[in-house]
Amino acid sequence: ESALAGLDLRPRHLVALTVLREQGGSTQQALAGTLRIDRTNLVGLLNDLESRGLVARRRSEEDRRRHLVALTPDGERLLDEAEDALGAAEDEVLRALDAEDRAMLATLLQRATREDPEDCAAAAADHSAGACAAALGHDAAACAAAAADDDDGPAPGP
Repeated sequence: ESALAGLDLRPRHLVALTVLREQGGSTQQALAGTLRIDRTNLVGLLNDLESRGLVARRRSEEDRRRHLVALTPDGERLLDEAEDALGAAEDEVLRALDAEDRAMLATLLQRATREDPEDCAAAAADHSAGACAAALGHDAAACAAAAADDDDGPAPGP
């Protein structure tokens, strides 16, 4: 967060700007879903960003009840600056790791924070059912059963 302080950005601002860039804009409702925040809180977040000229909102021509949100050129520039600042901070923190270690760390962090966890059968094919359960937050017996069945169906809930 300190890497963003000089840019007057909070992590939630950065995430919203990044999502808007990746999606090429969004409806407010879809953005709230992607960010997993209440629509009321999203309005406050967008008000912050819009007051700084980083995003623009307009009504949809197809459905006047919908608001479309897009990144502005100033938002693009600030997002680039933020990514450069975060890259420099990351380089400083991870300076003891070589490229291979950094790639491994990135892979492990992605696995640990995966939004849509693998199904148990696929996870258990690479690991034990117990490791599957621990990694995915599932019941070990369910993972073992899924691995034995190799049903490729959706993973059981936590």
